[in-house]
Amino acid sequence: MTLRAIKPPHETRTRILDAAEELFMQHGFEGTSMRLLTAKAGANLAAVNYHFGSKDALIEALFRRRLDPMNAGRVAELDRLEQDAGGRALAAEQIIRAFVGASLRMIEDAKCGGRNFIRLLGRTYTDPQKHIRSLIGQLYAPAMERFKSAFERTLPQMPRDELIWRMHFMFGTLAYTLAATDTVQLIAGCKPEDRYDARLLEARLTAFLLAGLLAPLPSAEDVKKAA
Repeated sequence: MTLRAIKPPHETRTRILDAAEELFMQHGFEGTSMRLLTAKAGANLAAVNYHFGSKDALIEALFRRRLDPMNAGRVAELDRLEQDAGGRALAAEQIIRAFVGASLRMIEDAKCGGRNFIRLLGRTYTDPQKHIRSLIGQLYAPAMERFKSAFERTLPQMPRDELIWRMHFMFGTLAYTLAATDTVQLIAGCKPEDRYDARLLEARLTAFLLAGLLAPLPSAEDVKKAA
């Protein structure tokens, strides 16, 4: 009698997460049925329930698998830069690079699902499901606070409210870059292959974000006119 090989539980869990990552990126969270997911993962519904318990728990596990180490890497890079600076405030460009670099590098990871996840993450920022946006916010919160503190040291002259808005605009620009790299093909003269070159994207995005971050502050009169 031939015994069937029993796959380790962690392998089944990984297959389910990989399949969910790709399908959610392609069809969205609502558009991906459990039937479609189990077929893609080569697993049954009982296995999904065993490892995750619910679709919401699966979504949380999917984001934690990538975002926890990504944000830890961001903070570790910021820690390293500050240690090397010996107590001096960092340049704003260094802080920006420490934040955007980790996610942009995942764009190059086509084999292990990093690119799928980054595109999924990008579309999640505009997803109408509040509980998913809330989850992303919770996972990002500690890293965002850490980077806000670094910017406050580097830009002590900038009002706190203004800094928060500019960080919001920076985060939104990064999110769109991650979600919509394909749209660069709509602009005549752009090289499609450049959209997955992490170093080139980092240099371009950093220059753009730095200019916005350091732009002159709007005057009180400008604000009144806008109102």
